[in-house]
Amino acid sequence: MTFVNVGTLGALPGRRDELIALLTRPSSGLGDIGCLAYEVGIDDSQPDTVFVMELWESAEAHRASLALPEVQAQIGEARPLLSGEFGGFRFDVVGSPLSP
Repeated sequence: MTFVNVGTLGALPGRRDELIALLTRPSSGLGDIGCLAYEVGIDDSQPDTVFVMELWESAEAHRASLALPEVQAQIGEARPLLSGEFGGFRFDVVGSPLSP
């Protein structure tokens, strides 16, 4: 079942663009393990917040991605840029008007 993880990451003041650069670095490993989409966005009314939408083949694929050395390294690089403010939600997709 397709799995979605949508979240917000609080960046330290003035560090948002560094966090975005880190999160948008090309990664073949994510696609190989089951990531169908990984979109990073901003809202200028929230200058220290980064929005992330992840679409996965399954919740298990998402969990497995967290064990990848590449992902562990990226998490380590991101920590000094984060304020500690996080938000979001997760769900299993049950349907879409775009797919039969």
